[in-house]
Amino acid sequence: MNKPHEVLILTGMSGAGRSTVAHALEDLGWYVVDNLPASLLPSLVAQTDGAKISAMAVVVDVRSGQFFDDLNSALLELSGNKTSHRLLFLDATDQALVQRFESTRRPHPLQGSDRIVDGIARERARLEDLRSRADVVIDTSNLNVHQLEKRVGEIFAAGQSHGVRVNVLSFGYKYGIPVDADLLLDCRFIPNPHWVPSLRHLTGLTEEVSDHVLSSTGVSAFVDSYVSLVQRMAEGYLREGKTYVTLAVGCTGGKHRSVAIAEAIATRLNSVAGSVPVEAYARHRDVGRE
Repeated sequence: MNKPHEVLILTGMSGAGRSTVAHALEDLGWYVVDNLPASLLPSLVAQTDGAKISAMAVVVDVRSGQFFDDLNSALLELSGNKTSHRLLFLDATDQALVQRFESTRRPHPLQGSDRIVDGIARERARLEDLRSRADVVIDTSNLNVHQLEKRVGEIFAAGQSHGVRVNVLSFGYKYGIPVDADLLLDCRFIPNPHWVPSLRHLTGLTEEVSDHVLSSTGVSAFVDSYVSLVQRMAEGYLREGKTYVTLAVGCTGGKHRSVAIAEAIATRLNSVAGSVPVEAYARHRDVGRE
C-alpha cells in the first residue's frame, strides 16, 4: 500500500481557526479534505493508495451527531492498519471565541436559541476527552491569522527533520497559564529584575536583563540541567510519535525572568547535540502587555 506518510486529523473548538490552519497546510503542500464525516476517514486513506500524497490533513467537525463514536472507531481502524496519524486540536479561551463569533455576527453551531457562551460550553464539554488525547494543541487566543499560519509552518512544514520541535513560550502567571503547555517551568525562584530601577523598563530580550537573570546564583547551572532533561525526554517523545512540544516558562509578569530563561533554553537546545535532533524556538506571549 502506498498510503500517505502521515495523516493529520484537524479538529477543535469552533471559531479557533480550523479554516486558517487548513489553508496554511494546503500552502505547505498537504492534501487537505475539509469537513469530512469521521466515519469516512479510513476509506479516504485507503483510496489514496497509489496516489502521490505524502501528507494528508482531514478536518472533522463536532456538529456531526455521531462525532465521537465515528471518530473513535476511525482512529482505532487507522491504528489497526498501522497508518501514521496525529490529532491536532485548536483551542482558544471562551472570551476570544465569543469575540470572534460576535465580530462575524454568526451563531455558534451548538448554541441553538441560547447565548454564544452556552454553545461554547456545550462544545467544550463534548470535546474535553478528545482534547486530552491530542498529539498537538494550539492555543489561538492571542494569535492573528498570520501568526497562526506561521505557527502551523513551524510545526508541519514539509521536509522537517525527524526530531522534536520545542516551542519555548514565556508567559506571566498573572495573565494565566498557557492552555497548550506540555511542560511548565516556574522561574519565580529567580531574583526579579523588576525591583532593579535601571532594569524595570527593559525586557528579558535585552542583554542587561538577560545577564542579570542568568548570573543569579545557580541559574545558569539550572538552565543547563533542564536542557539536558528536555533532551532525554525528546527520545521518549519521538518514540511515542510526539514531535512537537510546548515548554511554557513563567514568571510573574512575563517580561523579565521567563523571557530571559526561555531565550537561554532555546539557544542551548539548538547548540547542544543530543541523541535526538531538537529544534527549539522562543516565543514571548506577554512581552509588551503591561
